[in-house]
Amino acid sequence: MVERRSFGFKSGLVLLFVAAVVFLARDLWLFAIGEALVHDDGPGKAEIAVVLAGDAWGLRLTKGAELVKQGYVPRVLVSGPPDFYGINEADAAIQFAIGKGYPAEWFIPLYHTALSTREEASAVLDALKQRNIHSFLLVTSNYHTARARRIFLSAERQRGGGPDLRVVAAVDRFFTTANWWRHREARKTAFLEWTKTLTSVFGI
Repeated sequence: MVERRSFGFKSGLVLLFVAAVVFLARDLWLFAIGEALVHDDGPGKAEIAVVLAGDAWGLRLTKGAELVKQGYVPRVLVSGPPDFYGINEADAAIQFAIGKGYPAEWFIPLYHTALSTREEASAVLDALKQRNIHSFLLVTSNYHTARARRIFLSAERQRGGGPDLRVVAAVDRFFTTANWWRHREARKTAFLEWTKTLTSVFGI
């Protein structure tokens, strides 16, 4: 009986120690959890930039426009599903950019009915093939970059190849790898992105 109590006491101390270490090191492993969602190759010369849909704040499109302004690409292909009160997202996004002072001729709308990044990748790659594009910059929100890259590369492999791509991360209004766990909206973003990341492993 004494040995069992001693074992239980020691086990409790070990668990308490582990819990303390996890708590004290929380900034490190929480940072790593957020960092794993991000893949940023940085900008480079390409034939076109592709801005993925799904950013209501216009930060992805602004990043794409700045890539044109900085001379990395001549135009931006704006992905647009029809889900904004009957207005295609590409049209809404381009009007937003024009309102910010960017020239309308920089942008090309891509209309599609995709409901996921995987379906969107198919629509984008079809459009790039039709335009005989051999290289592009894939622009999306920082938290979405790693998953988007895997999806696009997988889609290209299934097609037997595709244009060279560089992933360029756009800032998000709430999510940063440095402190995402301190903000409610950023926590929701991380949870949803990790859910999508994990379920995609099983083809869901």
